[in-house]
Amino acid sequence: MTETLLLKARREVPGFSKVISEFEQKIVLSGGSKSTIRNYSYQIAQLSLHFGKLPHDVSEREIEEYLYSLVRESKTPSLSAYKHTVYGLRSYFRLLGYEERAIKLPKLHRENKLPVVLNQNECKKLFASPTQLKHRVILSLIYSAGLRVGELCKLKIADVDSGRMMIHIRQSKNSKDRYVPLSELILEGLRKYYKECKPVVWLFNGKNNNVGISPKGVQSVMRKAVKSSKILKDVSVHTLRHSYATHLLEEGMDIVSIKELLGHARIETTMVYLHVAKPNRSNLFSPFDRLYKKQ
Repeated sequence: MTETLLLKARREVPGFSKVISEFEQKIVLSGGSKSTIRNYSYQIAQLSLHFGKLPHDVSEREIEEYLYSLVRESKTPSLSAYKHTVYGLRSYFRLLGYEERAIKLPKLHRENKLPVVLNQNECKKLFASPTQLKHRVILSLIYSAGLRVGELCKLKIADVDSGRMMIHIRQSKNSKDRYVPLSELILEGLRKYYKECKPVVWLFNGKNNNVGISPKGVQSVMRKAVKSSKILKDVSVHTLRHSYATHLLEEGMDIVSIKELLGHARIETTMVYLHVAKPNRSNLFSPFDRLYKKQ
């Protein structure tokens, strides 16, 4: 769908092909990920097709009205199309030399929402629910190592080091590598899966052996598992990463170690789990229980 829209914009909007190629090149050189390029380019193409011209030829008033229409028509709380459009335009103007236009775009405020986390019983139910061994191992591995969905999809067989009991995560967010511990129980599951499915290069194949499983494929596995396990929380694949970090904190691991395992660039990002984790100090209690406690 994204490629089709980009092709249409290249065909119908004068100068779009040259400009979007330069824009994508500059994002790559500045360390942007494939998903960043995809999201920003899609929104730039959408806006360019809407007006029939390049973003820097669209007036500030027209852009304001366009952004307002995205907010008004959005059916999701995250307003992802609006946010990606603002971020995409900001990068477009800055990278292509229109800094003043970038400054005049609306500021985006971070939502102070705490992540949804599964408890340990919900995790067990979720991991047991898929009928296919491959799917059970995928979900369990994501949780056991705190992986992002893209990291899981890019794992190769060679990245699992059973001798050192470590998993090598390559070129993840912000183009960083890291190692995370390999669970002994997960290793058992991976060996059973390997014997049954016989992957060749990628740890989890897509529709054929030449490509890894896609993020959409993993998300589909997660949706089916959530439905089958009758979990009522609003969760996604990323919830497993949130649960991993929260459970580590509850089990006593220090926040700096968790930051390194998650691959966060800033400790402030990791500190959100301090607000989610259940306190493990024995002297904490609810006053409601004391209110009705028998003397």
